[in-house]
Amino acid sequence: MNVNQDLFSSLRPQTEEIREGVVLLRAYCSTPDLLKALKQVLSAAPLRHMSTPGGRKMSVAITNCGSVGWVSDCSGYRYTTHDPLSKKAWPVMPELLFELAKNAAFQVGFTEFEPDCCLINRYQTNASMGAHQDRDEQSFAHPIVSVSLGASAIFKLYGNKRGGRALNIRLDDGDVLVFGGASRLAFHGVGKCLLPGPDFMPDCRINLTFRRALDLIH
Repeated sequence: MNVNQDLFSSLRPQTEEIREGVVLLRAYCSTPDLLKALKQVLSAAPLRHMSTPGGRKMSVAITNCGSVGWVSDCSGYRYTTHDPLSKKAWPVMPELLFELAKNAAFQVGFTEFEPDCCLINRYQTNASMGAHQDRDEQSFAHPIVSVSLGASAIFKLYGNKRGGRALNIRLDDGDVLVFGGASRLAFHGVGKCLLPGPDFMPDCRINLTFRRALDLIH
């Protein structure tokens, strides 16, 4: 296994086990370095507000990098090999992002994770994400790795069935949340209220969600 153990180890993150299969790595990564890596991706595949299958415009702006990208429109939720706007293949996932996700998963026990998709979400004032499951992947054996950059937000974690009371988790700049195993299909969302972030991103939050979904594409 070719995990670069030295890439993020100097940050010495605080590890919090939230529940079975859900682990939070506090202050795990350096946002300025990641933003530099994202710059070329966003130039090739700009952020856009996709529509839900029901026709509602999403408040969160979205794009992707990797072998496949997650999209939403009137046809439904799915993964595609090409950006529907440019008709070109999604940008290659930068090595720094790939190593970040793989190393974070490795640290909490998911030793075989190699993401093929990085969904990039931008949250600005009043943007939110309703409770949902990540279930468009063919296999649920691999975890989800969620990286928070910039302004803080409240991540709402539910159980594996819709409804009930959420566990509210504050995610700050540089935090990485990994969930899989018994919690892989947990419902989750993000509240509307953004909390002030670092000076370079005080009122904007970028979330990187790494997934393994390539087996869906034929």
